[in-house]
This record gives sequence, C-alpha cells and structure tokens, in this order.
Amino acid sequence: MHFIENVLWLLVLIGVMINIHELGHYLAARYFDVKVEAFSFGFGTRLFGFRRGETDFRFSAIPFGGYVKMAGETVADLRSAEATTGGHAGDGGTGDGIFDPLNDPRSFIAKPRWQRLIILFAGPFMNVVLAVGVLAGMYMVKYQRESDADLQANIGHVVPDSPAYKAGIRDGDRIVNLDGKENPTWEDVGLKEVTGAYRVMNLAILRNGQRFNTTITPILSERLGVGYAGWDERAVIQFHRIEPGYPAEKAGLKEGDLLVAVNGQPIHSGVKFHEITEKSGGNPIQIEYQRNGENHTVSVQPIFARLDGQPRYMIGVAPEQKVTYITTKLSLPAALRESCKQNLDGALFMGKVLEGMLQRRMSAKNLTGPIGMIQLSGDAAREGPSVFLSLMAMVSLQLAIFNLLPIPVLDGGSILMLLIEMTMRRDLSITVKETVFKVGFVCIMMLVLFVIYNDISRYLPAG
Repeated sequence: MHFIENVLWLLVLIGVMINIHELGHYLAARYFDVKVEAFSFGFGTRLFGFRRGETDFRFSAIPFGGYVKMAGETVADLRSAEATTGGHAGDGGTGDGIFDPLNDPRSFIAKPRWQRLIILFAGPFMNVVLAVGVLAGMYMVKYQRESDADLQANIGHVVPDSPAYKAGIRDGDRIVNLDGKENPTWEDVGLKEVTGAYRVMNLAILRNGQRFNTTITPILSERLGVGYAGWDERAVIQFHRIEPGYPAEKAGLKEGDLLVAVNGQPIHSGVKFHEITEKSGGNPIQIEYQRNGENHTVSVQPIFARLDGQPRYMIGVAPEQKVTYITTKLSLPAALRESCKQNLDGALFMGKVLEGMLQRRMSAKNLTGPIGMIQLSGDAAREGPSVFLSLMAMVSLQLAIFNLLPIPVLDGGSILMLLIEMTMRRDLSITVKETVFKVGFVCIMMLVLFVIYNDISRYLPAG
C-alpha cells in the first residue's frame, strides 16, 4: 500500500515540475510565434487530452517525463523535409502541402538563433522560478532557522583511526577556523568534508581554552561515496524513529526521548551511539534517557539485523540531533532574498558534487534514480506539506541544472549547439546534428540504467 502511495506522490512531484518546465518552453515559443503541435505530460502513446487551437494537450502512457513538440524542432523534421524536397531542407524544392521547416516562418528552426536560445532556456528558468517561489511562499508562512549555539562546529565524537583522529582531533573540540574562515558553522565543515576527498583542510582547533592548528585530509568513503573525515557534530541526541517489533520499542523507548548516556558514557553524537550498539556483540546495553524532564534507565539487548544499510547489531531506533529552532514569518522581500540565497547555496553545492564526481573525489553511486525518488516522495509527503514542498523546490532546482548540462538531447546540449552555430555563423549539418543526438540519447539511457542500478543495489545485501 505504501508503494502505491509513494508512486502517486512522485507523480504529483514530477507532474508539477515537468509541467512548469514545459510551460516555460510553451510560453516562450508562443511569444515568438512558433507553432506548438503538442504539449504532453508523459511519453509514448497518447491516452487522452484535448485540443486548443493548433496544440494537442495530452496525457501519455509513460508518466515519468513530458515534452513540448514544436514544428521544425527535431532532427527528424529536418530529415523529413530533406527527403521530401529531394535535397537539403530549405533549398527551395518544395511541393504542394509539404512542410519545409526552414521556409515556414512559424517553425522553430526558421526563427533567429537568439529566439531559439530563449525558448530552450525558458524551461530550466521556470524550474528555478518554481524553486524560488515555493521556498519564498513557505518562508512567508513559517521560517525556521537554527539557534546560534546549534550552528557552532563543536565535535561530539571522533571515530578511532579516522583521518580526524590521526590529525589529533578529539571529542569535545571546536573548529574555530576552516581554511581561513573564522568560526565556521557545522554546515560549512560538512560541505568541505563531503566534497573534499583527498583535499587538505586547514583547521584551527579550540580545546580547553587552548588553540592549535592542524590539517586533515578526508578520504573517499566506499560505503558513503563522499569525503569522510570521521567526526560527528556535538549535539543533544533524541530518538526520532522507533521501529515496531524491535528491542527499543519492547523496552519502552519512545520518539522524542532524549539520549543521556549508554553504559555510563555520556552521548553527544548519533555516530557514538551506533558505535557502542554495533560493538555490543548482542550483549545488553544500559540506556539512560530523559522524558518529560525525568531521567530513566533501561536495559536493551541489541539484535543482529538489517535496516536501511548493512547487517549489524541494533535496537531499532534512529538517533538524531535535537535542534533548537527560532521561528518567524518573513516579509515578501525578505522571503525572496532568503529563498534566492538557499537556492544559490543549493546550486553551488550541486556544482561541487558534479565537480567531485568528475575528479573522482565523490562517487556517482550517490545519484538517485526513479526508484529512490519514489521512496523519497512518499516519505516527504508523510512528514508534512513543508517537507514535501522543500523536496519539490530542491528537485526542481536540480532538474534545472541537470537540463542545462551540455549533453545532447537535453536543453543544455541544444543550447551549446546553437552557441557553436552562432560562433561559426552557419548551421551544423543535419548529419552532425543527428549523430550528436544519437550519442546524447545513448548517454542518457546509460545514465538512466546506472541510477536504476544504484537504487536497486541499495536494497541488495552487500556483495
């Protein structure tokens, strides 16, 4: 039942994003008087729809995508015109009723290149508008930011033999300078870590009032596929999810309980909690927790099981940082500024991720495909409207950036070819365009298969 619900939420998510994207192409095309033959949600066989003017608005059989079909847009149109005219399309050899895209003033290919650039760019642009608009609207209703204390880069736990441990960093230290930036937030530290495998990080550490300098070089984690330093943020830890039927539920632990100590050791890190549980060997652990201001202690015996990862000893809880939020409402100008800032940060992060993958400092195994998006969409919807809308804004921004990549078939590939033609001051041959299109199509299909493999492999046992 959850799977069907997740699929429906994914269709809502991509339905909004794709229709907004294609609406950008459609409006720009109409503005420049390009004939739009079809506006389709989905690919493949037409299921149903309606015609308004010269455009067929349709729903097609494969709902994961969509397109706007403009007259004279595709290589197939040019090939067809070339075949029917007996030569190059536009050489004047036309017959009665034969569509010649180069000589039809309303075809896409007949428009000036700068107009075609705008039409192609309008789709990704609308996705950016959606991302900014969704976040701005949310911030006008409810804007939350973490308290200054929660933003400090305090270290709660350092994994033994990790790069951070070897650099002399220990539990309780505070990072007060990161590559020249004074008082970085943990978000700054995390961004440098995950995108910085094999890159030296210069740190200033504060310990017991004493400041010292050190360097650390994150490694590439095979399990996570990102840079890994081996530290975790110092925080108040609470139980976020209690799995039904697991030892934690049977022992009476509940969501929202604050974790105080395990086997007498104070716990300020979820990683530290998992570390103790995994090394228990199945022996009971003593958990001290706080509920409604009162401390309690309970004995819980871990079991060897698998939940969202590799098999290990666990009790069936998801510890997370308890964050203190300051909640306000922003005015429209302030909401737009904050939304633009958040989206810019997101775009820069995605750029660093793509750079890291190209430089092999991050693994492409982190890419999520349709199966993963089904799960993410359902989980976000169940968390509430704000979480789902935040996911929509994030994915819409990523869709805009992905579409602008210089890959044939995507908007970015077509934009690149147009820019090349503008530089050369002549059109590329139909054969070249056809070859580029075929290569791009193969690349996209390989990428689709790869991300589907990534999604499936996350549910398979190791090896």
